[in-house]
Order: sequence, then C-alpha cells, then structure tokens
Amino acid sequence: MQFFNTLIGTKQAFTPSNPKEVRMYVCGITPYDVCHVGHARCYVVFDVLRRTLKAHGFHVRFIQNFTDVDDKIIDRARERGINPSELVQQNIDDFFNKMDALGVQRADLYPKVTEHIPDIIALIQKLIDNKAAYVLNGDVYFSVRAFPTYGKLSKRNIEDLQSGARVEVNAEKHDPLDFALWKAAKPEEPAEVIWEAPWGKGRPGWHIECSVMALKHLGSTFDIHGGGRDLIFPHHENEIAQSEAATNIPFVRFWLHNGFVTVDKEKMSKSVGNFFTLSDVFKTYHPSVVRYMLLTVHYRSPLDFSTTLLDQSRHTLANLKDAIARMTQVLRKQEPGMDDQKPADALVIQEAEKLLGEFKAALADDLNTPGALGVLHQLVSLAEKQFNSNHVQRASVRAVLNVFRPAAEMLGLDLMPSTRDVLVPPQVSAMAQERDTARQQKNWKESDRLRQAISDAGYVVEDTPQGFRLLPKASG
Repeated sequence: MQFFNTLIGTKQAFTPSNPKEVRMYVCGITPYDVCHVGHARCYVVFDVLRRTLKAHGFHVRFIQNFTDVDDKIIDRARERGINPSELVQQNIDDFFNKMDALGVQRADLYPKVTEHIPDIIALIQKLIDNKAAYVLNGDVYFSVRAFPTYGKLSKRNIEDLQSGARVEVNAEKHDPLDFALWKAAKPEEPAEVIWEAPWGKGRPGWHIECSVMALKHLGSTFDIHGGGRDLIFPHHENEIAQSEAATNIPFVRFWLHNGFVTVDKEKMSKSVGNFFTLSDVFKTYHPSVVRYMLLTVHYRSPLDFSTTLLDQSRHTLANLKDAIARMTQVLRKQEPGMDDQKPADALVIQEAEKLLGEFKAALADDLNTPGALGVLHQLVSLAEKQFNSNHVQRASVRAVLNVFRPAAEMLGLDLMPSTRDVLVPPQVSAMAQERDTARQQKNWKESDRLRQAISDAGYVVEDTPQGFRLLPKASG
C-alpha cells in the first residue's frame, strides 16, 4: 500500500511500525453544532482507510476524539441558555446518529478533553520544564521558536509567518506566533469548564488536547494521523511541535488529509451561507447516496457539493442495487438443484478474482475510491453476462457475487443486505443443517467434521442466538 504523506509531500509506501497493528488517530468534532457534509467527507474517508487496512490483514487501533471544551461551545451554550455539557451531549448524539446512518464504523475509543485534564496539565508542565513553554498571567504559551523544525508539515518558513487569521493575539506574548496551551479563567465562564492548575485556574487550549489523547492512547509515535486539510495549519503543525518538544522523538509517521468540500468552487462555510447539515441533506437523499457521492471523488481532491452530484449518485447507486436485486431474484426463482451440480466457469472465476485484485490495488494506491467504484461496476457487469446465455450458470453468478460482497464492504456500501442465502450452494446449506443437528445431539466430532467440510467448500458457519448463518470466506 502507498498513501500520500503530507509530511513529505508525496506518496510513500506504507508499513506500520508494528507488522500486525496499525495505530491511527483522526481529529474528531468540536460538538457545538450538528454535523454537516464536511464532517461526512472526513469520517467516510477514514472509515474506508480503516476498512482497507483491515482487508489487508491489519488490526487497526482507531482513536477519534471529541473536543468538548472550546470557545464556540461556551458561546453557543450561553446563547441557548443551557450548560456546555448539555450542548455537547446533544451534538455528540447527533454525530453518532449521522455517522451510523452513513455506515461509518465506530472508533475503538472516543476520548474527550474533559476526561484528560490531569494528563493535559502534566504535558504542559513537561513543556514548561523543557523550556518549550512559559507562563504569562495565568495563561501558558508554547514557544514556537523553541522548536526549530516548526512548519515542516505545512511547508511554512517560520520567518515568513505573520500573526493574523487564527494566530492568537496577545501583545505580551514572547512571539506573535506562540500559541496557548492553557487559557486563564474568565469571570463570565461557567464553572464546569474551569479547572485548577499549578499556574492558575483555567482550561486547555485547542491544540494540546489532541497531543495528549493521541500520546496516551496510541503511544509516543504512531502510524497515521488524519483529518481535514484545513487542520494542517495551525492545528496539526502545533500538535507536532508540542508533542515532539515533550518526547524528543517523531510524533506521527504518516499524515493524511482529505480535501475541502466546496459549493460552486467556494469552500463550504457558514459565513458565506453555503453550509449544508446532514439533517437537511438526509431529508431528500438516503445516507447511502451521500456515502456513494463522497466516494466518487478522490479524497485529496476538492469535492464540489451539489444536488446534481447527489442526483447522479442516487441514479448510479439505484442501478447498482437493481442489478444485484435482479440477479439474486433470478437465483431464488430457479428450481432447487438446477445447475447446482455444474461448477462455476473457471474463466468467470479467474476474471472475478482479477477484478477483485484491481479493486484492492485501487484502494491500496492512496485510496483511489473512484477507481474502486469503477471495478465494482465491472464485477456487476461480469455477473450480468452470465444471464445472457441460454443456460444460466448459477454457480458462476454466485462466484462473482461472492467476490463482489467483500469489495462492496470495503467501501462500506451495503448493497447485498438480504442475499447471503442465495449465495450459498444447496449442498453447503445441507451440511450446515446436518452440523446444526449434530450440535443439538452433542455429537461434537461430527459437528467439527462438518464445519471443516463447510470450510473446505469455501464458507464459514457462524453460530448466533438466532441460529447458524453461512458466509463466504473472504477472498484474496
């Protein structure tokens, strides 16, 4: 696999530091408002990355934070007359609701800033001890010039940087570029966002939290850090500076960033009124359509959001689902045993496996989802060709669909929710029934023999509280 590493500015062959595990951190939301299309793009992208890594045999340790202490949260909660924690919970609930609908698998852990205050204070103190930070009237600032390689991620020269947009203004700072690690409490701020620290009461700055949570849950150096392109500077640049100033070792090996969502080529933003919440979009378009749309554009490229693109995606996705439905319907209507003794055409199997290889290669090449979607459609066409002859080869159709299934799952597209029964050959189903009977009779030797026979036939039998189910083995 190879991914575009923002740190070096080019594609780079990817191997994790631990051959069996990939450790990945993705910046989560600041839950001061409901989720929008930009959130959907980021988290669908890294969901596909996670699925791709798993398909290549890696265990993925995936952490995604919630920034539940922030100026925006405090201001919005004050506007609504509620506690910040209440606002945060409302929007976290919205986040999970929308991501679940989009088919985004949940992270292994969702740490919050408020759960890590002692860790944050400890890291800030370490930076002060290392002369990389200083206390100023109850605030604590990171000294940018104490970190000589500052700017290496965003490719900015420290001498050319100017104080301005997103650079915190305080005339007493040692340098205009220095950024806050800790903010002294203000009289009007609610008590629930104020904590005691050695340098005075206050709360964490924006950047320090991600360093702390990543270091705590993934270690001093980990494999992948992801997020939107807008986070490269200053957030991720500052994460690197404060983390490496504390540990004196590299923080992250691969930095991956998804492109902006635009509207008429202009970055989506509330300030210009071209902002779309997922709640509004889902009123008209099913979440699966939104996910498909997001996959049609390479993750590093801008995605120009429009109803036209959504309509095209809805049409294409509907055709894809219809094709799968037609094939499975035909398989169901055939008489039991019809063509079941005839094996799948070797050339069909060969072509299906070749296409699956091309599919995996597309995703392994810097998550080329448009290329992967193209191969997915070729697999459907290959299956449909089997119905164009006078003698439908049931086993050939089944073989193609069994390759199609894991490919669709790698993209997180639920295209075959109720077709697994028709994808299993009758003789395999019969063995599964026999095994179930043997288990009920506690004939474990026969049960184990049948499980192995089912495995040899290319299927896995899983026992659930609702009974057994059969799944094809993952291909490749």
